[in-house]
Amino acid sequence: MAAVLGGLAPNGTFMVIGAAGPLSVDPLLLISGCRSVKGWYSGTSIDSQAALNFSALHAVHSMNEIFPLDRAAEAYDRMMSGKARFRVVLDIGGKR
Repeated sequence: MAAVLGGLAPNGTFMVIGAAGPLSVDPLLLISGCRSVKGWYSGTSIDSQAALNFSALHAVHSMNEIFPLDRAAEAYDRMMSGKARFRVVLDIGGKR
């Protein structure tokens, strides 16, 4: 994470989300550009429930590339190659 701090814009904030190891920060980098480093836990079960409720209320849906289970290897290769445009999902029910 320390390697990207130099690319932080003036007045920018570097957010560390979830658990992370030690982070060395040059104070001059922060002071000279009024930059900051902040941390945030990744969320609680109540946060997750609130997000799900918001999604249901506003009809928010994920964008998926759906593959039948018999094409799991192809789906995996697409995901690992970075060619997947959205989330790659396996349909194990065989309905698609």
